[in-house]
Amino acid sequence: MVDAPVLSVSSGAVRGVRVGESDRYLGIPYAAPPFGTRRFRPPAPAEPWDGVRDASRFGPTAPQSAYVGGLATYLPTVEIAGDDILTLNVWTPADRPADARLPVLVFVHGGALARGTTALPGYDGGTFARAGIVFVSIQYRLGQEGFAVLEGVPRNLGVLDQAAALRWVRREIDRFGGDPARVTAMGHSAGASTLTALLARPDAAELFDRAILQSGPLGAQTPEKAGRMTKAIAQRLGVPATRDAFDAIQPAVLVRQQTAIAAGGSPLGGAPTVALAIGGDAVPRDPLTALVEGAGRGIPVMIGSTSEEYRLWFVPSGALGKVRRSTLTLARIAARVPARIVRAHRSRRPEALPGEVLGEIMSDLLLRGPLTRFADSRTDAAAPTYVYEFRWRSPLDGMGAAHAMELGFVFDSLAAPDSIALGGPDAPQLLADVMHRAWVRFVIDGDPGWERWSERRPVQAFDADGGHIDYAPRAEELAGLPAR
Repeated sequence: MVDAPVLSVSSGAVRGVRVGESDRYLGIPYAAPPFGTRRFRPPAPAEPWDGVRDASRFGPTAPQSAYVGGLATYLPTVEIAGDDILTLNVWTPADRPADARLPVLVFVHGGALARGTTALPGYDGGTFARAGIVFVSIQYRLGQEGFAVLEGVPRNLGVLDQAAALRWVRREIDRFGGDPARVTAMGHSAGASTLTALLARPDAAELFDRAILQSGPLGAQTPEKAGRMTKAIAQRLGVPATRDAFDAIQPAVLVRQQTAIAAGGSPLGGAPTVALAIGGDAVPRDPLTALVEGAGRGIPVMIGSTSEEYRLWFVPSGALGKVRRSTLTLARIAARVPARIVRAHRSRRPEALPGEVLGEIMSDLLLRGPLTRFADSRTDAAAPTYVYEFRWRSPLDGMGAAHAMELGFVFDSLAAPDSIALGGPDAPQLLADVMHRAWVRFVIDGDPGWERWSERRPVQAFDADGGHIDYAPRAEELAGLPAR
C-alpha cells in the first residue's frame, strides 16, 4: 500500500491510501460528532481541520453492542472507539482521468437500526471501483442515539444523518472523480428501510438519482409503537423519556439497557425493538403509504429479498424446531392471515416444518407483500422498477437463503470473513459474477439486465446457475395477505 493523492473537500485536505486498483479515503467527517451539546440534535456541519487529515483508517463506530448467542457466529462485529462517528468512506479508481465524472454508489449498512458498521471486510468498495464506480459507505447514529422516541428530540436522527451524508456526496464527490448528478443509493436491511423513508420524502431527488433496496421493511411505526424500546429503557433506569433525562445517561449505559431488553424477545416477537417512527422531518409519513400513493415515481428502483429471510433468526435461536402446528395456527390468527395462505405454502412445500411455514409467512408480511405492493404501484411510473429474489441456499447449518446471504455476491467479496461466516468457503463465484455485474449495470445505466416490473410481475431469481426470470412467483401465497 502507498499513499493516495491528497484531495481537498470543504472541511480540509485528506490523504488516503492506494490499495490495488483503487484509492480509498476512509473516515471523512460529513457532520460534527453528535455528542456533548450536539447530542440528540440534528446533524451539524463537519468542523474544519488544519493540515492534511489521515484518511487511511475507518472512523469510530456508533455506540452498539456485538451480536450475542447464535447470531454472533454469522454476523461479526467491528467496534472502533471514539466520538467522530458521522463519517463516510470513498473508494475511487486509482487510474481515473483528472476530469473523470464517474457514476456514484452510496451504501447504507443494516443492523436492525441498533448495530452495524462500514468497516466490515465484506463491505469493501474496491470491487465497485474496479468497475469504474466511485463507491461511498456511510455511518450514522444507531440505537437510542439515532432512533429514540423522546420528548423534545427530533425523530429518526439516524435518517437525518443519512440525508446529510447524501447531501455531502452531492457537494463533494466530484473531488474524487464522481458525478454528483449520477448517484445511486443502496441500502441493506435497516439501511434499505431508512432509504425507503428518504425515497418517500418530497426532496428524494435532491439526495439521489436511483435506489437499490435489499431486504428492507418499507414501512414505519406509530410513535407509540416505535417508542416502546425508549419507554422500556426509561422505566428500567427510573427516568422520564425526555431529552434532558437521556442526555444525562452515558451512551454505553443506553446500549446495555437496550441490549438487555432486546434479549428478552425471540424471533417470534414479544420484546420492544428499535424502529422508525412516523412524524417529523425525517419520516413525515408512513413510507410505504406515501410510495404507493405516488412518491418517488421519478426515481428508478431495484428492489428484492432473499427467499428464506427468516432463517437468519430462526436457525441460530433454534426456533424452527420449537414451532408446532398449534403455534403456527395461533400466530396465523393473531396476524389475521387466512388459513388458505397456510395451505398455499404447504402445497408449494409439503415437506416444510411448521416453523418454516411460519417463517415464510412472517417474511411475506414484513418484506415480500409490501415489496409487491410497492412494485405494483409503479407499473405506470416514469421510472422503472426491477425486482429480484436471491435463492442460493448456503450449506452451513441449514442457513439456506437467509437474510444477508446475498451481500457477499453483490459485493463480489465471497472470500471476506463475514461472507464466509454466512455462505461458507465454497459459495459459487459464477453467481457473484452475475449479481455484481447486474448491480454495476444498474448503477451505470439504470438497467440491471432483466425485464422491468409490469403486470406480468417478472422477478429475477438468482441461484447457483446464475439465474432466470420467474413470473409472478408466490402469487397464491401473497394473494389476500393482510397489509402491514
